[in-house]
Amino acid sequence: MSGYVAVLCSCGGKAEARRLARTIVREKLGACVSVIPSVASVYRWKGKVEESRESLLLIKTTRSLFRKLERRLREIHSYEVPEIIALPIAAGSAPYLRWLAESVGTDFRSPDAHR
Repeated sequence: MSGYVAVLCSCGGKAEARRLARTIVREKLGACVSVIPSVASVYRWKGKVEESRESLLLIKTTRSLFRKLERRLREIHSYEVPEIIALPIAAGSAPYLRWLAESVGTDFRSPDAHR
């Protein structure tokens, strides 16, 4: 498994999504944040089934930065309990992963490297 992750984070709308995305990239907690402007979410909250329109962030970063990213998102997010889920990147283009690592200020590690 590589040292790279894709983090999912839903938010209240496009304006919040753009604000969070810019903060994450500016603070080098993520190399790139893709904003999916509109998703329909159905979820249980405080005992009730709710539905809402949200925006979804897809944050590309390193596993070593996940805890810092999580803390920062919890500080600046409007939700009481934001979705912050890291999915491992099992493989990826070496040039892209090198760029990702350089963008967040970490050393590049090929996902094919043996440990």
